[in-house]
Amino acid sequence: MPWSNQSGGGWKGGGGPWGSGGNGGGPWGSGPQGGGGNGGGGGQPPDLEELLRRSQDRLKTMLPGGSSLGAKGIALAVVAVVLVWLGSGFYRVQPDELGVELVFGKLYDKTQPGLNYNFPYPIGAVFTPKVLTIREMTIGLRDADGRGGIRDVPEESLMLTGDENIVDVDFKVQWRIKDAVAYLFNIQNPEGTVKAVAESAMREMVGRYNIQPIITEARQKIEASVQELMQGALDSYEAGIEITQVQMQKVDPPLQVIDAFRDVQAARADQERAQNEAQAYSNKVIPEARGEAARIVEDASAYRDKNIAEARGQADRFLKIYGEYRKAPEVTRERMFLETMERVFSGTDKIILDDKAGGVVPYLPLDQLNKSGGQTSGGTK
Repeated sequence: MPWSNQSGGGWKGGGGPWGSGGNGGGPWGSGPQGGGGNGGGGGQPPDLEELLRRSQDRLKTMLPGGSSLGAKGIALAVVAVVLVWLGSGFYRVQPDELGVELVFGKLYDKTQPGLNYNFPYPIGAVFTPKVLTIREMTIGLRDADGRGGIRDVPEESLMLTGDENIVDVDFKVQWRIKDAVAYLFNIQNPEGTVKAVAESAMREMVGRYNIQPIITEARQKIEASVQELMQGALDSYEAGIEITQVQMQKVDPPLQVIDAFRDVQAARADQERAQNEAQAYSNKVIPEARGEAARIVEDASAYRDKNIAEARGQADRFLKIYGEYRKAPEVTRERMFLETMERVFSGTDKIILDDKAGGVVPYLPLDQLNKSGGQTSGGTK
């Protein structure tokens, strides 16, 4: 277009569709310049006929053969310009994007992937944020040289724990756009906002725990809590952002004290090992002692019950004998004497002396015969 050759620029220039408005330009070129030119002095108005002549000469150079341009040609040129301007309203939305159309600065429509149309600039505008892309941000680490080198950022990663220790926490945050309109117009710097919220949430959660669980078993719980806290903060900002994952990368004490901390960890591990061994020994010895005590108690109870039963039996026997004794004292006394002698002499060797018989009385030892008979029969077999 011939107007694009002017100093003010073309359609998308700074001051409007005709170019820059800083020097008083219009649709036909620059306005009067101070210090000379065809306009004369600084306060003289431009020569309208001269401007029309210049514009007509420029249009002639654009036409084939440089023929003269009449009213019909100007109308065709204007129509062509309008058509080109209207055609610039076509745009394409990629599969991972969502189109957001504005008309006169106000939300007009949301468009899906494919070829779409909206009013061209300056009436309309289109934004196509990538709503399906998962973005990732690392807190505490930076790319050092652009070639894969990593450097630590202590001002982001050093945090104070609940027991007043310092811990170096590097973590990643993954997020995506869940509301394109809120993402575009409610926050000015989305990545900076996510970074600030992530760092604040992690510092808050680390401050609730002692250093030992942060390094060991509480990492997953802290990650889930940080994700929930971040999502709540971003929702309160109406940022249109969804936090999909928070992952702690490195959790260590500061480099200056890491050796001493590892020594402390080794000592704690030895302490826990000794406690576990002592607990295992206690778990072994105490049940054995309890079992032995229960056995002794059971034996004592059995011995007590036995003695009580025997005593009661002896008492009942004595009462029965006493009843028989009262009925026939002499007979009972003799029977008791014989039973006592039988019990006394049953397990001893006996020699019977009789003065009338002149010494030892021979007798037949039936118990010995029974024993010898049993041995003979056993040997015969």
